[in-house]
Amino acid sequence: MPLPDFLDLPARPTKPRTAGLTHVLDNGTSVSHARGTLDAAAPYIDVWKLGWGTAYLDPALPEKLGLLVRSHVSPCLGGTLLEIAWSQGKAADCLAWARDVGFDSVEVSRGIASMTIEEKRELIQVAAESFVVLSEVGRKDPRENLSAQQWTNEVAADLSAGARWVIAEGRESGTVGLYRPDGSVRADIVAAVVRRAGPEAVLFEAPRKEQQSWFIHEFGPDVNLANIAMADALALETLRRGLRADTFELSRQWLPA
Repeated sequence: MPLPDFLDLPARPTKPRTAGLTHVLDNGTSVSHARGTLDAAAPYIDVWKLGWGTAYLDPALPEKLGLLVRSHVSPCLGGTLLEIAWSQGKAADCLAWARDVGFDSVEVSRGIASMTIEEKRELIQVAAESFVVLSEVGRKDPRENLSAQQWTNEVAADLSAGARWVIAEGRESGTVGLYRPDGSVRADIVAAVVRRAGPEAVLFEAPRKEQQSWFIHEFGPDVNLANIAMADALALETLRRGLRADTFELSRQWLPA
């Protein structure tokens, strides 16, 4: 059934998008659950990250990847698995496997491994030969805070090495990296992240509704948001369009004069 069009709302670019990306986190869901999510929200999902090491253990992985490709959603290998492979000296094996099974993008991170920025740069360069690379900046351990300048420098280094976008760390909890332990946004870190590249080159991990709303207010409906729960993909699109109380003023901005 065609969607209604009687409301005046912010326009959204159609897929394939380069702005306003929605990146969802798959924490090991079944193929049937993935299919249901795509039936409801495929037009609004751009990147589907198979988190942690779930892709390595999922016997139905080929079926899921095929479903994503047919839905015009980019399947992305999570950075944790690549970090583990790298720490064992098997990053090349991991990338070859990811290419063979059908991933078209990979996340390159150093959130848990003792990886230097130069080693990360080298890994990005290798991965970029075969994949769209989404690098991640920020540490997963809340005790390991990067300074604002370190965020700026690493974002710039990753993009220079060949990353297409940089993901700013927030984890699935929304309590580290970009956020304080209570989930509130560290505006100084956000400013540091966009200082060199602008928000269009960054995907902000924002698993919580109030975080998503903050970024939409700050950068507009076409801000790139990541680590969105699969069940929240359609709800996020309502925030982007001003179809929710948190961003109601967006729909009012588009009323005829």
